Amino acid sequence: MSRVRALTVALTAAALSVTTLVAATQASAAGVNYVALGDSYSAGVGSGSYTSDSGSCSRSTKAYPYLWKTAHAPTSFSFVACSGARTDDVVANQLSALSSSTTLVSITIGGNDAGFASTMQTCVLDSESSCLSAVSAAKSYATNTLPGKLTSLYGQIKAKAPNAHVVVLGYPHLYQVPGTCIFGISNTKRTAINGAADTLDTVIAKQAADAGFTFKDVRSAFAGHEICGSSTQWLNSTTLPVSDSYHPNSTGQANGYLPLFSAAA
Repeated sequence: MSRVRALTVALTAAALSVTTLVAATQASAAGVNYVALGDSYSAGVGSGSYTSDSGSCSRSTKAYPYLWKTAHAPTSFSFVACSGARTDDVVANQLSALSSSTTLVSITIGGNDAGFASTMQTCVLDSESSCLSAVSAAKSYATNTLPGKLTSLYGQIKAKAPNAHVVVLGYPHLYQVPGTCIFGISNTKRTAINGAADTLDTVIAKQAADAGFTFKDVRSAFAGHEICGSSTQWLNSTTLPVSDSYHPNSTGQANGYLPLFSAAA
């Protein structure tokens, strides 16, 4: 065989191998009908690159659901997570995307029910005592009222998508304590806010388990990458637009949420 022909054969074989590998990777999600539900943490608020058709929901091409879709090419993908969503909003505006053919569902929900945005506003702008009071109210809601809301929502997800594998993801600590920030809120406030995340995640994890869903705890993944962390931050501090504040940035979506969801999907 001549050198030219040998080279041609080798290049053809390599090209076929690459094509086969790509096809196999995409085929791994063939037959998967994926619906991404939830709030701003699933929509990708804070990571930029928002889709033109998402409006005030601010769905991002850098959010973990969209990144997973791009990497795995599922048979269908419905991205309905929306900024500001509470459990009732998911029921009213998102569950219609589910059906008996849905095979995979992801969701983050509960933070807005517990008053995440208003609590952060109080802690950033008001006194320490006001912050601690707001955090206490949020934790009380998460402990006493949110479980019933989640039980109802999860039951409706199961009813509308009885054949789906449902992955529920939690919320990270926002702050590293003690942190490296020179300015900003006190360590006392930061500790209280992280404590609220712990309460929220504990409640969500229990309700997800009771429903037979898979819960993924993101706190350890974000450890060392929180606001005031010593290494690269995966979360936005106070920023513009204000709505992006205290949400994962594109790195947090790609390196924090995506790997955990991928492992569970």
